[in-house]
Amino acid sequence: MRYLPKYSSLRYALPLMTLDAMSVVVSFWLALAFRFDGRIPAVDLRLLVFAMPIVVAVFVAINFFCRLYQYVWQYTSANEILMIGAAAMSATLLLLVASLLWVGARPIPISVIGLGGVFSSGMFTTARYRQRLLTGLMGYLQRVVGSPDRRRVLIVGAGEAGQVLARQLKARSRNGRYELVGFVDDNPKKIGLRIYGTQVLGDRQAIPDLVAERGVSLIIIAIHRISGPMLRDILSICLTTQTRVKILPDFFGQIEQPNGALPLRDITAGDLLGRQLCEVDQVAYQHIIAGKVVLITGASGSIGAELCRQVLPFKPHRLLMLDNNETGLHDLLISLQCPEDAAVATIVADVTNQPRLETIFAMYRPEIVFHVAAYKHVPMMERHPDEAVRVNIHGTASVADLAGRYAVERFVFISTDKAVNPCSIMGATKRVGELLMMSNAARFAGNMRPSLFTAVRFGNVLGSRGSVAPTFARQIDQGGPVTITHPEMTRYFISLSEAVSLIIQAAALTEGGDIFMLDMGQAIRIEDLAHKMIRLRGLRPGEDIPIVYSGMRPGEKLHEELVASDEEKLPTDHPRILRIRSSYAVDSAYLLDRIAGLIELAFGQRNDELVEELWRLVQQDALLPHDQARALGSIQVKWRTPALPLAPTIEHHATKTML
Repeated sequence: MRYLPKYSSLRYALPLMTLDAMSVVVSFWLALAFRFDGRIPAVDLRLLVFAMPIVVAVFVAINFFCRLYQYVWQYTSANEILMIGAAAMSATLLLLVASLLWVGARPIPISVIGLGGVFSSGMFTTARYRQRLLTGLMGYLQRVVGSPDRRRVLIVGAGEAGQVLARQLKARSRNGRYELVGFVDDNPKKIGLRIYGTQVLGDRQAIPDLVAERGVSLIIIAIHRISGPMLRDILSICLTTQTRVKILPDFFGQIEQPNGALPLRDITAGDLLGRQLCEVDQVAYQHIIAGKVVLITGASGSIGAELCRQVLPFKPHRLLMLDNNETGLHDLLISLQCPEDAAVATIVADVTNQPRLETIFAMYRPEIVFHVAAYKHVPMMERHPDEAVRVNIHGTASVADLAGRYAVERFVFISTDKAVNPCSIMGATKRVGELLMMSNAARFAGNMRPSLFTAVRFGNVLGSRGSVAPTFARQIDQGGPVTITHPEMTRYFISLSEAVSLIIQAAALTEGGDIFMLDMGQAIRIEDLAHKMIRLRGLRPGEDIPIVYSGMRPGEKLHEELVASDEEKLPTDHPRILRIRSSYAVDSAYLLDRIAGLIELAFGQRNDELVEELWRLVQQDALLPHDQARALGSIQVKWRTPALPLAPTIEHHATKTML
């Protein structure tokens, strides 16, 4: 039977059986030594040696039938100690009965059997809980010696949730991260008692004194079904201290739902990434967002909508959600469950309509801008390069220019890994956007309040519109086939919520002119992702769901890159965000002239010339080595500071197109 791994179970049990056998031998020898006050007669010792194989076999057999070799003792509760005692008692009683029925002189005295059984039970328990005993000893030594990296934890609540949390903290105390100081509970009957060896030290009013006296560095509120007033009162007490405060989710409440369902969910494509939860600096979020006017372009898209969701809880003075998709904006407003009022405004506008943008900037005076609006579909933009340049370059230049002229505090441009050594029109337009961020940081450096321009570069967002995961899911739901472009194609993936969290974090880290790159982890084979998604549905790839290889599409790379050969990755204060340092600087004057030429070609729909000029621009002919850029000095930085002279040219070509 394949479902019963007998070999693995036996291999796990053999070391424990050996320990039990040795424990029985030592226990009965000690019992015999006690029986004769340490002076064991030779005849009794020989009889014990003769009977010992039978005694060991009885104890090990009873332990086996009581399933004492099938537990993972590192995670068992105290209830299993009763099983150990019951097994030892059963073996002892069996040997006592056999000894009483023995004809002739008994090989082992009855007192030795009884005492040997007691000793064996104790040694069985020690053998199984040796790791916990060692952990407790090491924890005690660490508490005596002290460690600056250990978090001294105070748990508020000595009920079920607090006990579960305490047990987990005790289990993890061997890594030296946590030290449980004690409990706090308002039930006077619990005060002074011990739970998992830790004392209930007082009620909630004692929290400030306990923090000061015991050096508490973390308070965890672990109360099942805590009421709002109680939580606010406890928080107000905890916040009088300088200690960090966290709360344990009410998982008991989730389990006790009326439908009796456990808080379970299906495994999603995001789980397949294997990425750990991303911690962010909430204080930094608050600093750059709270009380500010925040403009998000492309707000109805996947990234833009998630930005709105994550920005709104930090209470901006006004959140401006701009998009040319009026239906998408309407749906977003409904999903946010907040009415359009003074704090939230939807704006139907096109980022290429500069007069309209000028009116918006003059009216609302945004302080933080997240520029997400862009065309992102690689094969589609290969067929429409004029539209890619119009939206991704002209739109970015227009919004960024207004941001500089209206002294926006921070401007964040959303880039892509396709901008690195681009081989697609979309990637090339995004590369020009990165160059614009570097250029604008220099152009507007002379402002009374310089704007901080930055670009954030990352790979594919799992679950976003047009992403491969929703496409695969839809194809699987339809019964296949699942379409894969190339069996060796790889991509970098990041979840939508994590990408947006890190975008906001990067906005807090920028010093102006930065290009940040999000840590994307390991590249994932598209074929492997498809196979796993099919298997998650309980289906077989290639049999239940056919797989078709369609070939690489125009503009696609087999393997995406995150860093160019002339770039260097530097760490930042956040482990998931890297700063990209280039060996080149942007020639701002040349870049702006070339962008104006590209826009002219795009409005004239001269696509052949447009593509040729675009490729020439991204081949670093708008870049200068840093030493040469420094030699240009103020001429390089202050060139065309008052405004980007694109508006007249744009209006002229727009008029020609309309006519």
